[in-house]
Amino acid sequence: MYSPPADPATEQAMRSALHAAARALDATVTGPPAWGWHGRTLSHRAEHPRHGACWLRLACAPAGKQGGKIWEGTAEAARAFDGRVTKPRLHAVHDHDTDGAAYRAELTQYIASPTVAADPVIRHPIDVPDTWWKTLRTDLDTIAATPTTRVAVRDEWIARTVPTVTGHPAPRVTAWTTAHGDLHLANLTSDGTLLDWEGWGRAPAGYDAALLLGYALLQPALAARIRREFDDLLDTAAGRAAQLVVAAELLQSVGRGDHPDLEAPLREWAAAVA
Repeated sequence: MYSPPADPATEQAMRSALHAAARALDATVTGPPAWGWHGRTLSHRAEHPRHGACWLRLACAPAGKQGGKIWEGTAEAARAFDGRVTKPRLHAVHDHDTDGAAYRAELTQYIASPTVAADPVIRHPIDVPDTWWKTLRTDLDTIAATPTTRVAVRDEWIARTVPTVTGHPAPRVTAWTTAHGDLHLANLTSDGTLLDWEGWGRAPAGYDAALLLGYALLQPALAARIRREFDDLLDTAAGRAAQLVVAAELLQSVGRGDHPDLEAPLREWAAAVA
């Protein structure tokens, strides 16, 4: 569970904006708030007279600076994947500006099933049935085969960051596919629903499987299961390149103070696939 913004005025402004969006969308907010990373989003369960149980998520940005990949991700994912991938259906979007801030509210289908994990980094044993893995693989294959101009990982970032963060040469990525872009067990529910579509786009082939693996390195049994399930994607030249890219991404996050217990296994992983 993430925390509200550090500034109480920003927190109050977001709460007010969410309730204003709920009124505009004819939704009634229920339940406790759910804050996103660094308080950048605010979500609540909601009830709608036509759609029933929903999830209302609010994002904010300085007025005039809204837009771009993250801002548009959920709406663009709905156009590309609703009805084709196991994900919440998007019902409506509401944009409004006030007091120098821009807000986007998204009303989506409420998913009652809990996420497989509470945190992206897996620190306790986790097991899911074979059918869950099958559903995930089918969905990831569908995502990978879906054309898009969106970009989740840039070649320029790879060339600059991999050597700086890992100490290994940047891989030459020759295979690119569409990726969810934030695949971990806190974004997957026990019924196989894929959540949080803000960052999807083109990435090195095998990127989603590699990211799932990177977050599981502290649990060897789970990591081994991921390697088995995605062996055809990971145990290739393209897959090893994707793994090195993900190791660099997560090590960069470690450098910012996130999940420090992952640093040692990430460095071992990077050395093994470089």
